[in-house]
Amino acid sequence: MIININKPAGWTSFDVVKKVRGIIKEKKVGHAGTLDPFAEGVLVLGTGPDTKKLTDITTASKIYRAELTLGKATDTQDRDGKISAEAPVPELTRETIDAVLASFVGTQEQIPPMYSAKKVNGQRLYKLARKNKTVERDPVTITIDQISLLDYTEPVITFEVTCSKGTYVRALGADIAAKLGTVGHLTALIRTSVGAYHIANATTIEELSKS
Repeated sequence: MIININKPAGWTSFDVVKKVRGIIKEKKVGHAGTLDPFAEGVLVLGTGPDTKKLTDITTASKIYRAELTLGKATDTQDRDGKISAEAPVPELTRETIDAVLASFVGTQEQIPPMYSAKKVNGQRLYKLARKNKTVERDPVTITIDQISLLDYTEPVITFEVTCSKGTYVRALGADIAAKLGTVGHLTALIRTSVGAYHIANATTIEELSKS
């Protein structure tokens, strides 16, 4: 069985897997791509023999809607972190923001954030980050297919991005802020689709519990 779950903010992806295991009484449950705890939206799960299908789903492009708050950076690049830097927010027009967003379209290299589940020398980066350790991370090749400005109400930019597997939208947000001449962090992130799986068709954990 493939289940399209609308993950609530505050849950880890493993929290959802563990909860679903209990609801459907199936030990073998996996997911097709981690969502950060602060993020919400589409988390595709596979159960039993259908966990084999997750490999193909994982490689599908993903669409996110993000809120980037300018002027303050955090150590995790999202709202769950501690403020690590502050900078003035320049006067920005929609045209300026549009141009900066457009500059990210295409294939590029991205350095994974320290606060991520990626492994370096067998250790999860976030575990090292919690010990205030920073290590060299190899850049990952990602592709931004589309990125567009949805709203700008100073100091918050709301944008939508279609991107490849392995893209860290938190890191993208920090890079956008830097190109705009300031710093920033994500204050909201919703994954609205993973390949053919859309948030409009997603099931909440509460709905799954009642089914």
